[in-house]
Amino acid sequence: MFISPEEILETIRMIQLEKLDIRTVTLGVSLFDCSDSQRDMFVKKSCNKLFKFGQKLKSTLLDLEKEFGLPIVNARIAVTPISLVFPGDVEDYRVVAQEFDRVAKELQIDFLGGFSALVQKGVTKSERFLIEALPYILSENQTICSSFNVASTRSGINADAVYLISQKIKKAAALSKERDGMACAKLVVFANAPEDNPFMAGAFHGTGEADAVLNIGVSGPGVVRAALEKIGYGLSLNQLSEEIKKLAFKITRMGELIGREAAKRLGIEFGVVDLSLAPTPLPGDSVAEILELIGVEKMGAPGSTAALMMLVDAVKKGGLMASSRVGGLSGAFIPVSEDKGTAEAVGKKALNLEKLEAMTSVCSVGLDMIALPGDTSAETIAGIILDEMAIGVANNKTTACRLIPVPGKKAGEWAEFGGLLGRAPIIEVNFFGCQNFVKRGGIIPAPLTSLRN
Repeated sequence: MFISPEEILETIRMIQLEKLDIRTVTLGVSLFDCSDSQRDMFVKKSCNKLFKFGQKLKSTLLDLEKEFGLPIVNARIAVTPISLVFPGDVEDYRVVAQEFDRVAKELQIDFLGGFSALVQKGVTKSERFLIEALPYILSENQTICSSFNVASTRSGINADAVYLISQKIKKAAALSKERDGMACAKLVVFANAPEDNPFMAGAFHGTGEADAVLNIGVSGPGVVRAALEKIGYGLSLNQLSEEIKKLAFKITRMGELIGREAAKRLGIEFGVVDLSLAPTPLPGDSVAEILELIGVEKMGAPGSTAALMMLVDAVKKGGLMASSRVGGLSGAFIPVSEDKGTAEAVGKKALNLEKLEAMTSVCSVGLDMIALPGDTSAETIAGIILDEMAIGVANNKTTACRLIPVPGKKAGEWAEFGGLLGRAPIIEVNFFGCQNFVKRGGIIPAPLTSLRN
């Protein structure tokens, strides 16, 4: 890939002034050849394989940071959904999680994802044990992340699984009460989960992937924001879209360069570049502020969904032209706590839960890092998740929920998570319930559009 001197200088400016970075490099590792019904043997084989592929990951990324001058924020590992390779009980899964957490810390990995299951059509006995173990796995271990695919356009929505997981979300929050329920920030509930997603907490190594691959997540909200500040309001929406496409192209080229070089040095396959604009709590690194520069007064105002759709479309089109391996979620995240502008919009009541839900129909993930009142019931949490899953299933797109009922706090108060997870105002939840709906259980059938053969 040829990079001109002009592009190099422009990239240096983006790094120094506009917060361009590689948000995550995620090493995906298959554990199928480690499968074993004996817990100790499974742990031994799995940990050996994680060391084999992961021992040089951190040092390689540090070398690339120095050589290219491009910050690499997180190093992560994603493994095969654990329920597919180890049929354990509750205690087994807790022990495996502790061992994997130990390995991640030894390898200096920020997060390890894949304590996951694909339960869109039903829940096996071992998957039920994994769900039961969730509150302990997430609260006891620093690096371990979990995800569950509970719905797909092909299969419909497993309402039983949604309700069961919602009850465990409540328990995980209670077990991490002193950290404002932070254990729940490491759990994602998906519809149509992608198998090559490098972003936590939803990353896992897909069943159709090679033995080990490297996926890249590039972040550039600050770059887009800075460009829009210079452009002002003199361009039409289609002209503005073209400018965003050009920026996405440049950002993606740099991401792919780093990803391919890292994979080459590690001796593994390069996977995908995820084009998603991933914000941080830092000033100026906000998707909400991009929407406001496009022209809405505050994120959540009328026009916000249309502005977000235009942004996501432009990012995807520009990035697709720059890379032959685009995947993951690719678009724009709107996490409340991780985006300073989004958190402010919620705090000022410009943005509510219902408007966030509407905007997830066009963003790249869903209801992300939403702090809920601590007394929100498991049934209401299940109802919120079911609504979000319905958007994904009906529109044949990936969507997800990362919901945090904050123990002891009410709407209007703030939850503090720290670091990249930031802080969030606790959002108001509709006080009318959905118990009778949720407790019916069963499967919400797939839509007619699922019959595509």
